[in-house]
Amino acid sequence: MASSHSSSPVPQSNSSDAFFKKDVDATKRFRPVQSLPDVCPQEPTGNPNNLCDSPSLVVDQQRWTIYHSKVNLPAALNDPRLAKRESDFFTKTWGVDFVDTEVTPSFYLPQITKEHFALYQQEITPREKVHERCKNICTPKDPFDRTLLHTHDKSRTDLEQVPKIFMKPDFALEDSLTFNAVLPWSHFSTAGGKGNRDAASSKLLQEKLSHYLDIVEVNIAHQISLRSEAFFHAMTSQHELQDYLRKTSQAVKLLREKISKIDKVMCEGSLRVLRLSLTRNNCIKAYNKLKLMATVHQTQPTVQLLLSTSEYVGALDLIATTQEVLQQELQGIHSFRHLGSQLCELEKLIDKMMIAEFSTYARNDLNRPLEDDCQILEEERLVSLVFGLLKQRKLNFYEIYGDEMINTAKNIIKQCVVNTVSQIEEIDTEVVVKLADQMRMMNFPQWFDLLKNIFSKFTIFLKRVKATLNTIRSVVFLVLDKNQKTRELEDTLQKNSAKENVVDSEVAYLTHEGMFISDAFGEAELPAAAAADSQRNSSPNSEPCSSDSVSEPEGTTDSSSSKEHTSSSVTPGGVEMMISDDMKLTDLELVRLANNIQELLYNASDVCHDRSVKFLMARAKDGFLEKLNSSEFVTLSRLMEGFILDTEQICGRKSMSLRGALQSQANRFVNRFHEERKTKLSLLLDNERWKQAEVPAEFQDLVDSVADGRISLPEKKPTATEERKPAEFLIVEGQKYATVGTVLLLIRIILEYCQCVDNIPSITTDMLTRLSDLLKYFNSRSCQLVLGAGALQVVGLKTITTKNLALSSRCLQLIVHYIPIIRAHFEARLQPKQFSMLRHFDHITKDYHDHIAEISAKLVAIMDSLFDKLLSKYEVKAPVPSACFRNICKQMAKMHEAIYDLLPEEQTQMLFLRINASYKLHLKRQLAHLNVVNDGGPLNGLVTSDVAFYTGNLQALKGLNNLDLNMAEIWEQKR
Repeated sequence: MASSHSSSPVPQSNSSDAFFKKDVDATKRFRPVQSLPDVCPQEPTGNPNNLCDSPSLVVDQQRWTIYHSKVNLPAALNDPRLAKRESDFFTKTWGVDFVDTEVTPSFYLPQITKEHFALYQQEITPREKVHERCKNICTPKDPFDRTLLHTHDKSRTDLEQVPKIFMKPDFALEDSLTFNAVLPWSHFSTAGGKGNRDAASSKLLQEKLSHYLDIVEVNIAHQISLRSEAFFHAMTSQHELQDYLRKTSQAVKLLREKISKIDKVMCEGSLRVLRLSLTRNNCIKAYNKLKLMATVHQTQPTVQLLLSTSEYVGALDLIATTQEVLQQELQGIHSFRHLGSQLCELEKLIDKMMIAEFSTYARNDLNRPLEDDCQILEEERLVSLVFGLLKQRKLNFYEIYGDEMINTAKNIIKQCVVNTVSQIEEIDTEVVVKLADQMRMMNFPQWFDLLKNIFSKFTIFLKRVKATLNTIRSVVFLVLDKNQKTRELEDTLQKNSAKENVVDSEVAYLTHEGMFISDAFGEAELPAAAAADSQRNSSPNSEPCSSDSVSEPEGTTDSSSSKEHTSSSVTPGGVEMMISDDMKLTDLELVRLANNIQELLYNASDVCHDRSVKFLMARAKDGFLEKLNSSEFVTLSRLMEGFILDTEQICGRKSMSLRGALQSQANRFVNRFHEERKTKLSLLLDNERWKQAEVPAEFQDLVDSVADGRISLPEKKPTATEERKPAEFLIVEGQKYATVGTVLLLIRIILEYCQCVDNIPSITTDMLTRLSDLLKYFNSRSCQLVLGAGALQVVGLKTITTKNLALSSRCLQLIVHYIPIIRAHFEARLQPKQFSMLRHFDHITKDYHDHIAEISAKLVAIMDSLFDKLLSKYEVKAPVPSACFRNICKQMAKMHEAIYDLLPEEQTQMLFLRINASYKLHLKRQLAHLNVVNDGGPLNGLVTSDVAFYTGNLQALKGLNNLDLNMAEIWEQKR
């Protein structure tokens, strides 16, 4: 029975536009050999043009048609895994969850309703009406012949008359159900006889089956007739295929014979040579592997030998190279399976050994006897240790040296104190047990010598530390320089290899199919390389290097030999070291390490200063330093300043701890120094009787030294001082100064302040402030004692005389003379930003000038009160000169006698001019009171005689002979 795939034929037509019509070109009917389908078409019986144009399994086997479909649709739709049949297409296809699943509406899509299409409907409705009108008017052209469709439909209708049971692929009459369905028993007599009805029913069934058979045979015959051309084409193609196969077989046989001859003549010998060459190379590689294994086997004894001579760098390089060889060239060797872990443990042991060795070296280096020799202890050993620690990335090794440095600084002070105490017999170490208490029992010279010894030891200690740290820093900089050179070399090689890779890639592409040939050419120089490897491996101290593997002839050699490149470098001490390339330290790490080492030198200076400060404070607990006199403190200050400058020169950075302690002690010294001088000045002023004192020769020498531009206390000369007698006046730049003893001592005190500033520059500002306070105190206190008459109660003077006032004024003038010199002295030692402090001297100068002016005014006031008292009783009468004028001239003579030797001649003249002006004022007032006028009368004559007596007496005084008295002012001017 026919299959459902050929149920009905496709109608034929001679027209060129027939449906499914295919134009078969005569030149394309016979195609190349193709696989034959399992179809046997019927021989052609009619015109070839009458062949059916339906899909052909022979012609159209390369094009997919609906006849290639092999899917059983019911089986695809029926899911046996479901418990019940679905009644919906979607549940059959996508499962039972499809219907119940709710789809969440998208937030990005709007809700579409009919209103959205209203505008479109309005626009398209007129167009639709026009389209319908045109479709009714214009009949569409039939693209194909209707008769073909009619014939096709008729055939399909005839075939559909056959029941479906006959079309089933599992149709079999052996099946009882199928048999009963085809031949029902109801058409046969079961009563034993045939009736007319049963006979008619059987005959009808037979005719029906015959009719079915005819329909099927007609359709089969029609289908076979349609495929007759394909059958003949298949037969013709079969004959051509057999011819092609026969010719191909002969050609293949001939080609095999030629290839066999070529193989024997040309290839067999060459391939044998290549095979033997590869075998020889493999043997050489195996031999080199064995030699490499023997060398690796000697790694541990060699490392032990290197460690015994403290060759840590060589041992680490050997371990690193061995580890690399084990991972690359000896990987998988069973006998070496534990060697890698053993080498790792050995490397850890070397790390501990290097740290312990460096700690021992630091201890031995720093605890050597502190002599003037600052040579580095075992520089080669130090350089080797530093290289090893850098190789192992132990970058904190400098902290070990820093700890040893602190301990050594403590021990230096302790040892110096012990040695000094042991040499002093006055200190009983059995009674005084504590070292600090023993140190406090020393006097200043002993303690000063001890401090000087400590400072010298610290200076040598810092020089030694600097030399060692400079060596370590030089090693770090050598490694840094090597890293930079290696990076530059790698960049150059990378640029060169980029050009070579282009050629290498082309060669590799051309020889891709000939691996043996490329290997042979690539390993042509293997024997020479193996010989070089054997020479390097022969030395036990050399780094192992293996030969190449078969698949990577060059890559492994480069990788293994790249670790062997070393460069020779010389440290500042002349030690030559081989720096390997595997220092895996970045430039940033090396620079940071160098900075830390330099910082360690600064820390060494700070440690020395801190220990010195503690030593200083331990001695200052009982107020020892505050009790030092100025010379002792200056000596101590100079020693400490010298040590500070030495440490700054060695380390290159200022340390502020000792300088701060010195400043603190200097401040205390300044306070004590000032209080002592101020107290001394106060006592001197309280006991001063304000009489002119003799000037000892040493004070004159002191003043002379200041005049020479040197503000300093001169050295004492006992013999010369005894021979020279004291002078009555103090000569300052050619001028005589009559002074009191207090002012002489004050000048010496002022010079002590200035000299203290020279000796201790750090206390300049404090000394300036204290000296200003001292000068102000002298001015105010002298004013209280003289002008304020405080000396009457303090000293017990009966009265403050004009001589006292003149002497006080002259003393103030002497101090004023030295203030600009003192100002210049301090200005030369102040920073520019501190010049504002010099205004104190300006204020002091003004105060002193005001005080001098007040004294002069006081002297004038004394004579003014005398004139007022005497002239108020003056009467113009004989005798001439009158008693009043004789008293006035007598008092003027006393005044002149009191001040002439004390004040300069210019000041004396100015003072008497002021007194004369006061005298003329009072006389004029009295004459006006007496109605005496300049009329040439007798009264005028008497007055003129008295005035002439006054003028003569006044001008007769020493130094006043040229004084312009202008006595005409006593008369009232006529209007």
